[in-house]
Amino acid sequence: MPPPRISNGLLAQLRSLALSPSTHTRPACIKPTQTILSVRSFSTTRPSQNWLLPRRRSSRKTQKGSPQVNTGGSSRGTTIAHGDYGIRLASHDQRIPAKQLGLAVEVIRRRLRGVVFRFYPRVAANLAVYTSGNEQRMGKGKGGFDYWAARVSHGRVVFEIGGDIHEQVVKEALRLAGNKLPGQWEFVKKGEAPVVGTTRLRTGVTKEELFRPRRLTPLHPLHLLPDGRRAGELQAEQENVVVEDVDAVAELPSVAAAA
Repeated sequence: MPPPRISNGLLAQLRSLALSPSTHTRPACIKPTQTILSVRSFSTTRPSQNWLLPRRRSSRKTQKGSPQVNTGGSSRGTTIAHGDYGIRLASHDQRIPAKQLGLAVEVIRRRLRGVVFRFYPRVAANLAVYTSGNEQRMGKGKGGFDYWAARVSHGRVVFEIGGDIHEQVVKEALRLAGNKLPGQWEFVKKGEAPVVGTTRLRTGVTKEELFRPRRLTPLHPLHLLPDGRRAGELQAEQENVVVEDVDAVAELPSVAAAA
């Protein structure tokens, strides 16, 4: 095969080229990053967690137990803290499974579809429930893990909703959510009275009055006491009055005023 032919013009241009090293350098595309020592290598923001599914489970199996009634004057968790409306447990304490809590939240979102609102859960399903098989003999342990649940005491607020929403719309959504949960629930608004123990602090009722000793009703002078004496005789002894006739006890000024 004959060699390819090259035109004279192209050959002249190739001869005029000078093959010499170039002094032009290409700038670096990526500049070296500067190390900032004052910036932390981790984030201070708490990662978002699922309140219906804890990240880890304790190696020790939890017992059933029951929520304690706050008799020391604590009203924590019984009022609206973040939103404007919410539901509060009005009956006795409950152990609510995470599945039922999820269904209640789904009902709220379906009812408030198309409305801008903010949802605040006030409880977390962090209680592991263990069950054993049917017809299993006693003494074989607590069984295996079954589901997660939340332990809710009396007067506890479970859900809160905030936003520019009409009160009746939110009330209807929370009513439908309460139908999915065990127990009896009540609708509460921001600023309502808290619950101490099993008593609601209504208007005019303070914690000092709630923990004040109850005033006993004065007994009738002829009331028979457990030791066999009359109530009037005991009161007369406290007043250092000698009583000889039981019928004369009722004629004493203090006893007559009490009667």
